[in-house]
Amino acid sequence: MREKASSFQPVAFTLTVAAALLRLAPHPPNFTPVGGVALFGGARLRGWQAYGIPVLAMLVTDPILSRLAGYSAYSWATVVIYACFLINVVLGRVFLRHTSNPARIASIVLIGSIQFFLLTNLYEWWAGVSLYPHTWTGLVTCYEAALPFFGRTLLGDLFYSAVLFGAHAFVSRKLEANKTAAA
Repeated sequence: MREKASSFQPVAFTLTVAAALLRLAPHPPNFTPVGGVALFGGARLRGWQAYGIPVLAMLVTDPILSRLAGYSAYSWATVVIYACFLINVVLGRVFLRHTSNPARIASIVLIGSIQFFLLTNLYEWWAGVSLYPHTWTGLVTCYEAALPFFGRTLLGDLFYSAVLFGAHAFVSRKLEANKTAAA
């Protein structure tokens, strides 16, 4: 009788949860692990875990961070932000699932950071408490004002993705070598 393979992957799960909790550590604005966690989770976690862990990390840490900063934890912008992270999960599942190629990972990180920048700032311009008029010039001005945040988002996504994918590859190889040596 064949035993059903477990969908639980302890190394990937542990790395994802640990990185998500790093969101609570002091960091420069927008230099957070969530984009990298979403990409990594999409690439290395199975089933609901790929989508659930990044969203759960946000649901748990948002109220803590907002209380510390003195603002409301959830708004309509939250829906857009969470949707962008779920897009990162899909990017990880589609493009990074069967690769450890650093150039491919970096290119998908760039795509994920760009979509986050474009969608969240489009929302801010269109529906947020915006300082920008609903004109082409207003949209361009909104994106220009957000460029420093994009730089930190991209650096954070690249850094945490490199750490997560690198640590996963390292630990997985060590575990496989230990299994082979024991056999």
